[in-house]
Amino acid sequence: MAFSQSVRKGQVPVNCNLCETDRPIKWKCVDCNILMCIRCKEQVHSKFKNAQEHKTIDIKDVGLYREETDFSNIKCIQHSSQSCCLFCKTCDCLVCPTCFSKDHKKHDLTEISEEYNAKIKRMREGHDEIKRNYAKSAIQKEQFQKLVNEENLKHSKVRKDISEHKKAIKEQVEKHFNDLGNILDQRHANALLALTTDLNSVSLFNTQTEDKAIEVQNFIQITDGSKFFRDFTKMERSLDIPIQQMQSSYISSPKFIPGNVSLSNIGSFKDDENLSMEPNISLVISNEYKSEFPTIAFIRPCIDNSYLICSKESKLLRVELDGTKLNTISQYQIRVYGIAVLSSNDVLLVTNEPSPKQLDHTTGKLSDTVYNIAPFLPISIHITSGKKVVVGGLNEKLERSAVFVMNKQGKQETVYQHDKHNQLIFAFPKSITSTSNGNMHVVDCDPARGSGKVVVLEQDGGIINEYTGHPYLNEDQPFKPRDIVATPKDNLVITTPNDSYLYILNNRGDLVTYYNTHNIGIFHPYALAFTTAGQLCI
Repeated sequence: MAFSQSVRKGQVPVNCNLCETDRPIKWKCVDCNILMCIRCKEQVHSKFKNAQEHKTIDIKDVGLYREETDFSNIKCIQHSSQSCCLFCKTCDCLVCPTCFSKDHKKHDLTEISEEYNAKIKRMREGHDEIKRNYAKSAIQKEQFQKLVNEENLKHSKVRKDISEHKKAIKEQVEKHFNDLGNILDQRHANALLALTTDLNSVSLFNTQTEDKAIEVQNFIQITDGSKFFRDFTKMERSLDIPIQQMQSSYISSPKFIPGNVSLSNIGSFKDDENLSMEPNISLVISNEYKSEFPTIAFIRPCIDNSYLICSKESKLLRVELDGTKLNTISQYQIRVYGIAVLSSNDVLLVTNEPSPKQLDHTTGKLSDTVYNIAPFLPISIHITSGKKVVVGGLNEKLERSAVFVMNKQGKQETVYQHDKHNQLIFAFPKSITSTSNGNMHVVDCDPARGSGKVVVLEQDGGIINEYTGHPYLNEDQPFKPRDIVATPKDNLVITTPNDSYLYILNNRGDLVTYYNTHNIGIFHPYALAFTTAGQLCI
């Protein structure tokens, strides 16, 4: 589902119309109506007849391109023999010379093109707002569908529990179990009724916003100036599409509680937790500290309430918080690619060595560790709540990457390298975290494609999910995750270096919501960490 034909086309792989290879499409010639790669634009299309006079536009601007609107022959509604020459802001209408001399001399007048551009700007702002609402409603729709699926799965499980318990008792309790089944079905129907009602409302709003976006896009493309100004007010009023208010929680099927095998207590129901939509994210800056680094590549809270911060310029600091300042406790000149803090407050550092180094927090000395992953070179590191050491590795010569899970003795317990189809999972496992259910979450960057993904791994070595970005947020630029951290409630927070959004996923790798840190004055969040008190450090 999309907002314009150009976006729909962008969702399907299209080859260059000239060389017909899979080179990325970068340009469109409006006159020739062809899509081109950079090579063909410069070496092939440039040789076309009158090519210098052709209009070529960036593929990203295809949906925004409009033919020039002609304002020179807009007939006056009141004086049909004359053409409009100005726009009266006071009366919100086009005026011809006769109109001007009779009624508009002292009014606020402007050039037609200037007013047209101002109205186009307002339309685009309205169009962008509709797209934002569409994106939010799309997430709501997904969440509702997940709740419906969850409710159905829960219903199936409770049904199975009842059935299995039913088989264990005697013939005379048959009627009682049938009654329980009927009660469950009714409660389930009531639950689904509430869910599907709001799901239908969200789906309707989703459709309305999409249709309105297409209608506005088509209106923006109008080249008939008279029709544009005649219909503008009506179109502008129609931009406000009321957003349906949804419940924050919904009734759910009851939980089945097995009882003693007796007619009076075969089993009963107990109300379980209500189904609820994922909460909206709200962040408030509690404290702000200024470091000496232009960019903080890593930040890690330590056991003694100090913090490790690292720059891109081969400098590592251990600091303590003092008011709004960071006091340096110790500093080290070392290039760091990954940091993990041990329960002893010592630190595991990924450097340009075959195995991570251990930094003694008291002496400041570096020593070798047993976490060797040769012939791979470590590029990221993480320690799970179960004290497992997880290292992401890269072998440039073999052009392979892998993630290694090791115990305290350095024995490799699990290696994630190939999927079930024997295809390589990772290109460059840049950042790793884990959740309490044992799932591993890896930010994988693919420099060749200029994009990335979040891979969710289960403990036995399988892949649960891969998240590759949001269809709206990553419509014009690919998803390039940089850092990842698990929240105290087992959700995931991901940063990307090319925007100001925090992507919030659940522990299965499904998008819960997103948050624009522009709202709190943070631009381009880079490194993430959670303190033991549950505060997010950015």
